[in-house]
Amino acid sequence: MTNAPIEPTKFRLGWEEWLALPDLGLPAIKAKIDTGAKTSALHAVRVEPFGSEAKPQVRFIMHPDPDDPTIEVVCSARVKDRRSVTSSNGQTELRYIIQANATIGDKTMPIDISLTNRETMGYRMLLGRSAIDDGMIVSPTESFLQGQLSYSVYKKRRKSSVKQRPLRIGILTQSPSNYSNRRMIEAAESRGHTIDCIYTSRCYMAINAHKPEVHYDGKPLERYDAIIPRIGASLTFYGMAVVRQFEAMGVYVLNRADSIGKSRDKLLAHQLLGQHGLGMPATAFAKSSRDTKGILDLVGGSPAVVKLLESTQGRGVVLAETRKSASALIDAFRGLDAHFLVQEFVKEAAGSDIRCFVVNGKVVGSMMRTAAPGDFRSNVHQGGSVKTVRLTRDERRAAIRAAKILKLDVSGVDILRSDSGPKILEVNSSPGLQGIEQATGKDIAGSIIECIEANVPTIYRVGQKG
Repeated sequence: MTNAPIEPTKFRLGWEEWLALPDLGLPAIKAKIDTGAKTSALHAVRVEPFGSEAKPQVRFIMHPDPDDPTIEVVCSARVKDRRSVTSSNGQTELRYIIQANATIGDKTMPIDISLTNRETMGYRMLLGRSAIDDGMIVSPTESFLQGQLSYSVYKKRRKSSVKQRPLRIGILTQSPSNYSNRRMIEAAESRGHTIDCIYTSRCYMAINAHKPEVHYDGKPLERYDAIIPRIGASLTFYGMAVVRQFEAMGVYVLNRADSIGKSRDKLLAHQLLGQHGLGMPATAFAKSSRDTKGILDLVGGSPAVVKLLESTQGRGVVLAETRKSASALIDAFRGLDAHFLVQEFVKEAAGSDIRCFVVNGKVVGSMMRTAAPGDFRSNVHQGGSVKTVRLTRDERRAAIRAAKILKLDVSGVDILRSDSGPKILEVNSSPGLQGIEQATGKDIAGSIIECIEANVPTIYRVGQKG
């Protein structure tokens, strides 16, 4: 007698089940199993398309718990289609269709999902029949056959447990085609993000308490997940105002306006670093003082470096090799009615400094910059050269501390090597990428995008009911 083959056990679903959509950063959703609907549906508000026609994407807000609207999860996904869907009440709606992996119990499967507002519905998701394959069976009288989850996971999960979603990133710049911007665009797009260059000077702002906006070429900008400020020195004041406006809109900004301002104000930066005990060249600050001898004595006499407070890329920086020439320079700057710094000249640095590129609290690259023959400024913009360099432990710690004190997520920290240890020369909030990437061969642009991925919030607000 031949036994009949035993039918494999079916994967059983109740009429309601807990599931997760890990690709969307949704670890717990209570879904209704609806075999009358072909395509699954997910609650979505503030649905906003972004990206190119070739790679369309969509971003939306999801409230997973019907009883707690204070939990808001920001989701993004590639758009698979856009089609008309007729709901159970007979209304037809044009919806975005995305694809995401759904996990129910120990089973994970890709499913098509339409996005629609379900805030009046008891379930934030419907699982349609196209997601139910031949190995599944639905029991209409039973619930949660594949186990229980909880909405409490949204209040205790860490960022590291959240799968990265596609982001919409903006670069505030006046030079979209320069090396640094091109590299960040390449790095962002290679990770599936959309990135736009926004001319800083073409932004204008609607400043109010309820709905702050940044307008651009006649209309409000769509919401960005992150902004990268690349503000030139001539636009510092206005650029910082634009950055503050994005901050008021709840956008993550790589280097906040306050931090940019501190780094651009060389005097304030030196005062803050000095308060925290970091080594720096001896510095004197003056404007109209006639005590030239006293100013020079504060920095150890000549040779000394005299620089305008607003100097950039080595311009407005002069080496005075003798006390007589230093006095003449100080008198000349005083005659311009300009603020200026006088700094100790660190001879042992031998015309070289070290640029440490700090991203998200880590040194991701370092190079030594050496002055061109006949120059003392270790500046590639003035014909200097660069090469990779190995940092000492003290140099690495000093660079990281300097970035932390000024609260910069990305910075270029310039250090002089002296007999008494590393001395912070300057902290740059918009460091260029070309020299450091070419000297080190490292993907610094990729590190910047990873910093954004680590800091953009997935859950915007989590609060108590009511």
